[in-house]
Formats: sequence, C-alpha cells, structure tokens
Amino acid sequence: MERGAVYQLGNSRAEWSCYNPRDDNSPCAPLVKRSRFSRRSKQTPDVETLCNLAQALGLSSSRIEDTFWETRLIALIDALLEADEETALNAALDHLFQTGERGYDNLADLVESRSESRTGESTGEFDLLLIAAPILAWSRYSIPSGPLSAEILNNLRVQLQAHILTTQVRLTLADVLFSPDQLPQTYCDTLRLTKKLGRAALQQQNDHIDPATLPETISFLSDTRYLLGVVAVPRGEAIFRWQESDGNRDIAFRHWQTQGGEALKPALPACAFELLPPSSYHAACRDADRQSRPHALRAALAFLQATLNVMPDQIRAVIAPFHDQRLEEYRIGMTLGDSAQVVHGVVWPLLEAEDESSDIPAQIEATLKEAGVVQVMQLEHRFPLEYCDDCGTPLYPNPDGEPMHAEVPEGRTSEIPRHLH
Repeated sequence: MERGAVYQLGNSRAEWSCYNPRDDNSPCAPLVKRSRFSRRSKQTPDVETLCNLAQALGLSSSRIEDTFWETRLIALIDALLEADEETALNAALDHLFQTGERGYDNLADLVESRSESRTGESTGEFDLLLIAAPILAWSRYSIPSGPLSAEILNNLRVQLQAHILTTQVRLTLADVLFSPDQLPQTYCDTLRLTKKLGRAALQQQNDHIDPATLPETISFLSDTRYLLGVVAVPRGEAIFRWQESDGNRDIAFRHWQTQGGEALKPALPACAFELLPPSSYHAACRDADRQSRPHALRAALAFLQATLNVMPDQIRAVIAPFHDQRLEEYRIGMTLGDSAQVVHGVVWPLLEAEDESSDIPAQIEATLKEAGVVQVMQLEHRFPLEYCDDCGTPLYPNPDGEPMHAEVPEGRTSEIPRHLH
C-alpha cells in the first residue's frame, strides 16, 4: 500500500462535479462529491497496542521476526473487527500516519487484508477473498446501479471464471451493481460482506443483496460502478489465472474487457464504460480512484462535444490548485474559444501520497492533450476551496484567474441530443 492519508472506502473515492441532466433549468445544475478529511482520535489501550505492534513489525530484521509480530497484530485486528471496534483501528492508522512513524504501511496492509479475506478453521480447507471488478462509466442520463438480473449475473460469472480465475475457484457474485455510495463504509462493514458472500461461495451460489438496505445513489455525469464477489479456493492454491505457469495478466485483462464488457452492456444502457482489472477489494478500489480522475476529464470533453457540438480543440482548459489548510485538489475550468465563461468543470482530488510536490498539473495537461485539447493554462497562485453558497457546487477557474460557476451558454441546451450515441 502506498503511503498516504488513511484510506477508507466510501469516503475517499475520487470525486468530481458533473452535470445533472434532471435539472436543466437550474444555474447550479452541477453536483459535487467531496473527499474525506483527516480525523483526530484519542488514544486507548487497544490503539496503543496496535501502534506498538505495528512499529515493532516495521523494525523487524527477519522474516521469522515478522511472523512473530504479525501473529500478534493479526489477533488484535481480528478481535477489533469482530467487536465492531472501527474507531480503534482508524485511530491507530491516523496516529501512525500523522506522526510519520514506521509501521503505518504494515498496519494498513493487515487491516485491509483481515477485512477482505478469511483463512483458518472457520473456512474449512478454503481461503476466501473479497474481489471487486470496477467499471468506469459516463452518461448524460442516469448511470444505473442496483439489482442485476440472473442472466446478466450468470454471464458475468462465466466470463470471470473463464478469463480471470483459475479452474479450482468457487465464485459467488452479489446480485447488485454497486455505486461508490453503496460500498461498505468501514473495515468492519467490509468484513461482514466478506463473510456473507464467503458463505455463499463455499456453497457455489450467487448471493442476494436486498436493494432496500443500500443507500440511494446520486447521479453524476461520470462515476464508478463495482461488481463484488468472493472467491473460495483450496488453501494455498492459485486464485487468479496469471498465477498459473501458462497465465498472462495482460491477456486475461484484455479478454475480460472484451467479453465481460459484452456481458455487462444490458446493465448499462446509454452509457460509455470501461472495465478495469478485477482484483482484491481494496486494491481494485484504489485503482478505480486513480483511473477515475483522467476518465472524468475524458467524459467531460465527450459531454461537451455531444451537447454543444464542439471539438476538443475548440475548448480551453484552465488548471488551478485549490487549498483549505493544505492543497486539497486541482480544479479544471473549461471555456469555449476565447470566452472567459466556464461551461464545465472537473475536480481532480489528491490521493494517497500526493501533495504540493507531486507534478499533478503535468498529469492533467497530458490527459487533456491526449484527448485533443490544444489550449491548456496552468495557474499557480493559491485558490481557496470555495463552493457556491446556494447549491454547494465548486467554483472553477477561468482564464482571468477568477473562480466562477460552470454554466452552459444560454440557448445552447436545446442542442443536447436525445440519445448519447
């Protein structure tokens, strides 16, 4: 795990504003998602023990000593997860990260691992692993989430077993396409889902998720969807196709993108989407967060091309850093030609170990130019992390260095096509 702000799924997703097609008459139509801020947590005996064990593991000088400390650390992590003591786990992670002490990465890895996998007497002769297959999607209409039909689910299961998983794996899939709002919000929630799906995997059945128990999904122009499942494999055996002697990771992913994409089409009508590599739950979600940022830019440009009939080389992009007490994100304002009016905007949040020393503007500019944008401006002065007082929409930089609302030019909304493609 890369060193960075304590990562918790559901609160750290890569987030951006987008057009809300259901409210064309509002000048504040774009919506925004916001990234998580760090917490302050008090020390308790469990927190102190977690920190001490993690630091000892970080100072270990041999694999034998690693095993000694890991055994004790895993036992405490398991006890806290089973007791729903999320606060202690987060407090220890926060303390180790904020103080810069050794052991943060080790503790983070083990907390993630123990929430997304199960081994031991409770699983018999099997190892269980919670996996996620992320999908990046965009649409002028609502991106679907929620229940998947039995036919779609079975087709996806066939493609996963054919291209991603080994033959000895037992697989269960949740019968839901999850939005980021519907993912487990804590490590303890993640463990509960792992155990629930794990029981179904051992019986080689798909698992039902009651849609009524899931939070409502907010509509965004571009967003991520997740297919979740648990694999059960005989203890110590290979899970993924590329772990086998004749397997190849890149080939497996290409086949999944092609065949899995065809199986998923009925679940995502009127959407342009891209399948990301399936992987263990936390790793897959981190990868989706990283990939969703350039995807949001490409989606924004495609949206402007479809709705305003403009090509990327007719769009000017303005990149600026936005700060609270520290640099939180970059915002990209988009204007048409020489106009100073921002017609659309995208938020590029910082993730993991990124800070002011990271060359994020160069990454953003490279993404824009690959998509065909010729005019790219980079503003260097600090902008406050401002939002519209009326609707909470972020303000985006224009070429004059002024934060402003993103608004489609008057009279141009009539050019929006009835269909996406």
